[in-house]
Amino acid sequence: MSKAKIIAALDIGSSKITTLVAQVLSDEMSGDVSVNIIGVASSPSKGVRKGQIVNIEEAVEATIESVESAERMAGYNLDSAFISVGGAHVASRNSTGVVAVSSPDGEIHADDVERVIEAARAISLPASREIIHVVPREYIVDGESGVRDPVGMSGVRLEVDTHLITASSPALKNLTKTVAEVGIRVEEIVFNGYAASFSCLSSTEKELGCCLIDIGSGTTAIAAFVDGSLSYSGAIPIGSRNVTNDLAIGLRVSLETAEKVKIKLSSQKETDMKGEKNHYMEIKEEGDGEVKKIQKRTLTEGIIKPRLNEIFTMVKLDLERAGLINKIPSGVIVTGGGAKTFGISESVKRVLGLPVRIADPGGVGGLTDEIINPSFAAPIGLILYGAQTEMLRGGANLSGTKKIKLPSNALFGKLLDTIKDLLP
Repeated sequence: MSKAKIIAALDIGSSKITTLVAQVLSDEMSGDVSVNIIGVASSPSKGVRKGQIVNIEEAVEATIESVESAERMAGYNLDSAFISVGGAHVASRNSTGVVAVSSPDGEIHADDVERVIEAARAISLPASREIIHVVPREYIVDGESGVRDPVGMSGVRLEVDTHLITASSPALKNLTKTVAEVGIRVEEIVFNGYAASFSCLSSTEKELGCCLIDIGSGTTAIAAFVDGSLSYSGAIPIGSRNVTNDLAIGLRVSLETAEKVKIKLSSQKETDMKGEKNHYMEIKEEGDGEVKKIQKRTLTEGIIKPRLNEIFTMVKLDLERAGLINKIPSGVIVTGGGAKTFGISESVKRVLGLPVRIADPGGVGGLTDEIINPSFAAPIGLILYGAQTEMLRGGANLSGTKKIKLPSNALFGKLLDTIKDLLP
């Protein structure tokens, strides 16, 4: 017998706001869990700059458009969702916690694990910062390290090595307020780089050591794994929009035209540049009769690659400061909306000197035709993170959803459901 639950993910990014609704099916007999997307919607982002909300009213307006479109497609009224957060304000550090095992017979229980994780949380933080994740890296039982799950083991002393991800409290409050204005309760706020790892990384890559780089429009998120555990998280305030800006300045065209040029170049391969037929590109500004004929190599070598090299140089500096640059032999996995930018693989190899893979997200079924591309790595990862979280909770209502009786009118459906809840 299978149980079906509904969860939702809301990714408020610098270029688009994405809402995904998924049905999680768990088979009680086999224990298998499948995640099927039943609602997808994206709307152009407003009021968001470099991953942070700078105008709540505009952000609310764009978010409502995305959420209601996804609700109509899925036929569900969303009450809560998992929310992503990004931006250069996200930082990380590692922390340890130590407790004595409480049971007289020395057996470690789930309560002991909760206590030791709380002990690891007890760090000194500025008033303007807040912990959003406490990710256990390994447990140590009576000096024996490398324990992944200590429950059921025997010991006197339990330690944990954790990875803490922190974010700016004002940025989180603005995000929460925006989502609340839409009428959605926040299930959990998840760092978008960590979320993308759920949809793009294999367990083998995590075990060997790898670094995921999620290139968004305004920011680039970094998540490095060593020995299967998250060891570094961070973000830099540069993204694919900076490439577009560079093209607009260099070519003296509008941002819209520069974005078209970038997309057209990104659809080509390095080998295409060798052919005379594709050696030049004609660029025409809308509303202007003049046509510019620009050599493609000038665009790629002179404008795009220098910016990509800057992004990956900043990533390299972060990894070096964390002492991880030599601990990720599995290489770099690049995803996000900027992952298809021309020359990105060559730039990673040149700057970081590591193997590189451009990753499409996976792990979900259903309505996936439009979303199995790198730009949806974070929202799909949010869905998978939410599914895993709710399975661990063991049968809790996944996102507090209710069936809409009249899906053609989302607002009326919400009102109708509210009235029914108030009736005896």
